[in-house]
Amino acid sequence: MKARELDTAFDENTVDVIGHLDVNSARRPQREVQRVNVDFPVWMVSSLDAEAARLGITRQAVIKTWIAEHLDRHAS
Repeated sequence: MKARELDTAFDENTVDVIGHLDVNSARRPQREVQRVNVDFPVWMVSSLDAEAARLGITRQAVIKTWIAEHLDRHAS
């Protein structure tokens, strides 16, 4: 299936296009992961853990969310 046909099938919802895609090799640009180590003081880790428990998410999720929010605000 050519790209234009795939676009049309997707837009018109006439064909299940997922069968025409190789989802195992799909990548999201600018979403690759790079590991970064950061040292925090104990009081900050305790505060992060308390916030994570309050929200029901992991410490890493709190950190990533807060950094993303900060970067979004400053990009505008």
